[in-house]
Amino acid sequence: MFLQIKNNGNLIKILDIQELLNPNIKTIHAQDQEGQEEQETDIYQKENLVFPSGEQLPRCWLDANYRSN
Repeated sequence: MFLQIKNNGNLIKILDIQELLNPNIKTIHAQDQEGQEEQETDIYQKENLVFPSGEQLPRCWLDANYRSN
C-alpha cells in the first residue's frame, strides 16, 4: 500500500498494514519511493500522511477514542 507525505507529496510504501490500522500506534515504518533503488526503512508520523488522492486517513486509524468525541 502506498501513502503520500502531506508536506512534500512523496510517496511511501507501507511495510506493515496492521501498524497503519492500529489507532494506538502513532508512527509507522515505511520506505520512501524516491529514485529507482530500494530505500531504507524510515519512521513516519501517521498524522502527516494522506492517500495519494489527497484524501485524509480515516479517523479510526489515527484516534483510538474516535467514537467518544
